[in-house]
Amino acid sequence: MAQIPLKKGSKEEILKEMRLARDKDVKWEKGRAFGLIYHINEEIDSLLQDAFTMFFSENGLNPTAFPSLRKFETEVVAMSATLLHGDENVAGNMTSGGTESILCAVKTARDWARDHLPKATEPEILLPRSGHPAFEKAAHYFGLKAVFIPVRDDLRADVEAMRAAVNENTIMMVGSAPAYPHGVVDPIRELAEIAQENEILFHTDSCVGGFMLPFVKKLGYPVPDFDFNIPGVTSMSADLHKFAYAAKGASVVLYRTPELRRYQMFVSIDWSGGIYPSPTIAGTRPAGPIAAAWAILNYLGEEGYLEITDTVMKAVKKMQAGVNAIEGVKVLSDPEMSVFAIASDDSSIDIYEVADELHKYGWHLDRQHFPMCLHVTANYIHAEVADEFIADLAKSVAEVRRPSIRKSASKWLIAITDFLFRILPENWVTWIMEKFSALLGGGGLPERMAPMYGLIGTLPNRGDLKELVLDLLDGLTKEE
Repeated sequence: MAQIPLKKGSKEEILKEMRLARDKDVKWEKGRAFGLIYHINEEIDSLLQDAFTMFFSENGLNPTAFPSLRKFETEVVAMSATLLHGDENVAGNMTSGGTESILCAVKTARDWARDHLPKATEPEILLPRSGHPAFEKAAHYFGLKAVFIPVRDDLRADVEAMRAAVNENTIMMVGSAPAYPHGVVDPIRELAEIAQENEILFHTDSCVGGFMLPFVKKLGYPVPDFDFNIPGVTSMSADLHKFAYAAKGASVVLYRTPELRRYQMFVSIDWSGGIYPSPTIAGTRPAGPIAAAWAILNYLGEEGYLEITDTVMKAVKKMQAGVNAIEGVKVLSDPEMSVFAIASDDSSIDIYEVADELHKYGWHLDRQHFPMCLHVTANYIHAEVADEFIADLAKSVAEVRRPSIRKSASKWLIAITDFLFRILPENWVTWIMEKFSALLGGGGLPERMAPMYGLIGTLPNRGDLKELVLDLLDGLTKEE
């Protein structure tokens, strides 16, 4: 077990060890990761690093001690609100990321409902099944119920199903612009009108698209309304560290009125240490992301973001056309921006096997369920590798089409395990799975992800799956 070294170390040796550890990470600098890193160029990196480290030691907990941070945050919030068609009344804060922004919005809705919806004795938030799990996390934290509604065939929110699900316990409705899994924008205007009719709150989760969709629309691409120009939208979240290309972690949560934002805040007035106010979830707030966000918005300006968005959208349209030109795979639905999913309706193609083959070429794509597909979030760095990605995808699909023992074994493993979970104790099934995994070759399940993801999708007891994932999380925080 690791412990703090007894002796001082050298800067050179410590940094060398860190670089060696980093060599095992996905090669995002070469555009091999989709959705984890948002990168423009070295010049921008230098700006972000300089701005970040200039405020490396400051603390956003107390803006009265650091008025510079107050200036940066309030101006970032104001610029974000203006971009999203908010007026001078829109109020908000910077947060550490989309999850914290969503937590703030849900906490605000809960406390607002206590004053305005007395009949909501068991408060619920209503959202499409494609809505981000951060809402479920927030509901778990704050004692609410997250109610997920199945989406339409085009993977967007089902307006009438959402309408039918509203009841006296519903305190907030949610729509995504776009939803992360498939990159499609929900019918926000129709959903927000339902919320307004029922006098409840509506949140547009634009963590992914908030700093890209407005520029996509200005370039002439079709983008439906999704922001504060819709009267029923009462709050929004938008991540700066995504398509604003700011340093992590930086997001904004915005409210239509200052009065609504007050429900987000916390104040302790009887602590022996004095009065303790906290506008967001965090206490200590790193100043670096706040400063870097202000720097990048002012550096790029609308002109820079339009140029970047133009480059990204042209690359994405090329990628999507390339995907659809490969027999057996397709882009799901008709995404509005640079987030999309790749699926297959060809029985001879296991899309998770395609991901495994792409991994051989160095590509990192998330696997998704319901339906089975691969996730792509393309940004500026991917413009240079769009053709290479399509070529490698075509080769991967061709390889998966070839009959092989591994593919046959993986499909049998999924089917057999599904059956066994219904009739045998879990520990028996686990032992049998280990034996069957030998059929997959090269180390079994950890080597080839497709069988594991296919298996997860067929587990009859989702509670068992939750425990398996909890075990995984537990293991990730233990020393190897």
